[in-house]
Amino acid sequence: MQEIRTRYPKYDVLKEQEHWDEHTREIVKKRLGPFPKNNFLSDHEADMILSIAMHIVYDNRKDILDYVVHHMDTTISSPIGEDQRKVGTPEQKTLIRQGLKAIDKLAQQQYNASFLEIDPNQQLSLLEDLQKGKAQQLKDWQQIPQKELFKKLATNIVSAYYSHPIVWSEIGYGGPAYPRGYVRVEKGLTDPWEAKRDDKE
Repeated sequence: MQEIRTRYPKYDVLKEQEHWDEHTREIVKKRLGPFPKNNFLSDHEADMILSIAMHIVYDNRKDILDYVVHHMDTTISSPIGEDQRKVGTPEQKTLIRQGLKAIDKLAQQQYNASFLEIDPNQQLSLLEDLQKGKAQQLKDWQQIPQKELFKKLATNIVSAYYSHPIVWSEIGYGGPAYPRGYVRVEKGLTDPWEAKRDDKE
């Protein structure tokens, strides 16, 4: 994996937590772990999602990826309904569980090993085919649309990744603005507590 680079090397969004309300502060700090045992995902499924996430966000930091997996498990096991989905696409619980099984079958078919046993380049090639809807034929694809499976995995992974406070700091996001709020709203201006870019190489 490439080295993570940031224009805000001295910025730590967690230093601003005293300005957040108690409920928000509790939610954000929980994203740092430790995390409870998964409610829905098996250990094998969790490991697959972690491995897939490494390719999607191009990051191998386990502390962040563990949160991504936890977020995925929480999302899938939540009684709250998901967004709209295309006709013929099963609910996300079925889509992800059966989809991960299909990915394992695909790896076995192409490389004679499970997804977690093949090398990273082979994993990436398989995911690229899945994204394009051009993975090798399996009976599973009749019930699990390839593109929708990849889209659901990628959307959930990216959403979780960019809600982690370490990533917030790296992209210069100042975190929750409530109840403090923003004062300098003119283009190009930042409040004193916001991240300042360091353009020195």
